[in-house]
Amino acid sequence: MTHIKVYFDGACPACRREMAFYRRFDRQERVDWFDITGEDRALRAEGIDPRTALGRLHVRLADGSLVTGVDAFIVLWQSVPWFRPLAWVASIRFVKARLERWYEPLTRRRLRRSGRSCGKTDDVP
Repeated sequence: MTHIKVYFDGACPACRREMAFYRRFDRQERVDWFDITGEDRALRAEGIDPRTALGRLHVRLADGSLVTGVDAFIVLWQSVPWFRPLAWVASIRFVKARLERWYEPLTRRRLRRSGRSCGKTDDVP
C-alpha cells in the first residue's frame, strides 16, 4: 500500500473542509494528513518552505520526492480510490494546463482574503 503525506493549510476553512472531504474517502488510510499551521520548523526540517506551502498543496510521495500544486492534487486523487477518475481527467494535458492556470490565482485570492501571503505578488483581483 502506497502512502503519501499531504501538507495542507488548516488555517483556511475551505482547505480544511476539502481535506476533510477527501479524508472521509481514505478508508484504507493511504494518506497521512499534515496541517501546516504553525509548523514552520517541521516544514523546514522536511525541506519545504512554509510560505510556499501556503500557496501550493504539497504532497510527499512514498519515495520521498515532493510534488506541488495540480500535480499534488492528482497524486492525492490517485491515492483515494473514489477520486481516481478525477485524477485521470486532470492528467489530460489540456485539462491539466487549464487547472494550473486557474490554481495559483485562486490560491493568491484565498490568502489575500484571509490577510496572509505566500510571498507572491498579489496582483490578482
